[in-house]
Parts: sequence; C-alpha cells; structure tokens
Amino acid sequence: MSDFAKELDRTTVRFERILPGPIERVWDYLYDSEKRREWFATGPMPAKVGETFTMHFSHKGYSPHPSVAPEKMREVDRHGHDSVHTLLACEPPTRLAYTFGKDGVSQVEFRLSREGDPKDNKVRLVLTHSRLPDRGFKLSISGGWHSHLDILEHKLRGETPPGFWDIWRKYDGAYDARYD
Repeated sequence: MSDFAKELDRTTVRFERILPGPIERVWDYLYDSEKRREWFATGPMPAKVGETFTMHFSHKGYSPHPSVAPEKMREVDRHGHDSVHTLLACEPPTRLAYTFGKDGVSQVEFRLSREGDPKDNKVRLVLTHSRLPDRGFKLSISGGWHSHLDILEHKLRGETPPGFWDIWRKYDGAYDARYD
C-alpha cells in the first residue's frame, strides 16, 4: 500500500494507512483535542452532529525539531491558523466526519477498522477528503494531509517526528504529477 493519496475523482482523494493500535488509541488522536494537537490541530469537538467547532493549527508544535516554513506559509507558521468546521458524523471509534476548508465546502471523513490478526494490534485508517472545489485546493490539501499523517504515524509509533515543514517539503509539488 502506498502512503500517497489516490485521486478517486476530480473532487475526491483518499489516503489509507496501517497504524499501530489499538483502535481506541487511534480514535483518541482523531477526536481528543490534546492528542490531535500533536499532529494536526487543537479544538474540542462538539457534542452533537450539526454543531460547529473551531480548530487551531500550530505546525511548529508537532515536533521539537525546528523547521523553517516556506515563504508562502511563514505567516501561518508564525501565528497559527483557525478554521471553523461543522461536525457531520461521530461514531466512536470507527467514523468521524466534518466540513473542511474555506467556507466549509469540502468534507473530511476518517474511518478506522481493525486490521489483520487482532494480536498484531493494527488499525486501518482511511481518510477521504471530498467535494474539493478545484485542483489547486486538491493539490494543497493532499500534500498537507500526507505530511500530517506522517506526523501521526510517528506519534503512534512512539517516535519523535521531524519538523512539519521538513516533511511537507518532500510532498510539495509531488501530487501535481499524480493527479489528472
């Protein structure tokens, strides 16, 4: 299985990763604000589907290793970034979905399932990002999700990840050739 996203259609991409479990631990990294802060963004999830919530992104907090943001992301890196989302589904510990991005047009869905022999304690994460408004946004979120998922994988393995922007640079532009 490749760590790269697959383009399902012009408006949808899907990532799949096999992660160390148990499934409840992986769920905590998706749902719990403090765990999610370690790889993606902080902010409490709402109590009910349909409610809005805010996530705060601070890329420099994912690793103790310094990493210089690219010029186009320096302001975001310096101050962080807030975004507003709407909870679409919450079915612990297997499904979480919410709106994403500018004006909440696109949608993100995480699905978790136990993988293989239970004694191996592996979890399949499937992240589907749909309703992407244009190719530029699709390219941007693909490199971003790839980088965030790499950080998550390091955290779940008990490893200290490289700085976020060092990971991100490996994938900046990589999806341009992979998508139509």
